[in-house]
Formats: sequence, structure tokens, C-alpha cells
Amino acid sequence: MCDQDEKQVILKAQSGDAQAFSVLVVNHQQFLYNLALRITSHPQEAQDLSQEAFLRAWRALSSFRGQSSFRTWLYRILVNLAYDRYPKIKREMMHISMEEELYDPPDEPYLEKYLDRKELSRFLHDKMKNLPETYRIVLLMRYQNDLSYKEIASILDIPMGSVKTIIFRAKAELKDLLIPHQEVAAWIE
Repeated sequence: MCDQDEKQVILKAQSGDAQAFSVLVVNHQQFLYNLALRITSHPQEAQDLSQEAFLRAWRALSSFRGQSSFRTWLYRILVNLAYDRYPKIKREMMHISMEEELYDPPDEPYLEKYLDRKELSRFLHDKMKNLPETYRIVLLMRYQNDLSYKEIASILDIPMGSVKTIIFRAKAELKDLLIPHQEVAAWIE
């Protein structure tokens, strides 16, 4: 669905068309579920969290003004729900936001040279389970869902510099977890 088509569907949903809203749910449910799963690490909790996010989105749909993408708005709702359920995540985000460090992460190299894409994905997701929730969330948003730093900052309601800091630290910690796998760890910088 192109952006213009989605805008039309949103307008219909805002006028009370539940079927139009169900189209939006179908288009975004996998993204929200994946984010919720990375936050909770439990499929049932992830399902509950993503369903509650859609319920809140339906109730607040009239407040969506299109200043950000619909996907960004949904992520923001989900992250706020996660903050409510898991206060530790919000404390970590706020702690990092208060720091003055800014990091400019280097360009991402391609790891396909060492592992095929699906195998690499499974391998990295398995290793990411050992990262703090904050790091997992931001890495997922950036690299799996391809959100910009600006979108992530908007969703998490933190400065863009904090997003860069979190990503830098998350990658450094992930690299440490990959030390036994030197051929992959060398590329996570």
C-alpha cells in the first residue's frame, strides 16, 4: 500500500470505518508484534501488547494528524504501553537521554559473506536476547524495521543523540557477545 492509499484508508478509519482500520491492522501487525516480542521475549505477552496497542490506536485514531507516519505513531503507542508495563525500560532510556555522549556509528558492513541471510538473522537474534531490553528494542527498530534515527527518537521520545548512543552501546555489547565468533564479531562495529 502506497502512502497515498494508506492516507485514504486512515481517513476512512477515522470516520468510524472498522473495516478500513482492519486493513491498517493487517498492514502493520507483524511490525508491531516483532517489536513487542523483542521487548518481552514472550510470544503471548507480545501478542497481548500489540493487540492492546491496536486497541488504543483505534480509540485515539481521531488524534492522528499525519505529522509522522502511521507506523511511527503505532510504534509510539506500543512503546508507551511497554514503558507502562516495564518501567525498567523507561528508566534505562531516560538515563541514556540525560548523558551528553554522542556517537556517530559507522556504516554497516555486509555479513552475508560469512553466513546466509536467514542463518545470520537467526544467529544475531539469538545473541540479542542477551542484551538489555532497551538495546534490543532500538536495534530492532533500526535494523529490522529500518526506522531512521529521527523516527526512533520520535517513537521513544528521546533526543536523536541518545538514539545514536544507544545504538553505539548496543552494537558494542553485541560485538562482545560475538567474540567467540570472531568472523562475525569483526564486522559488528
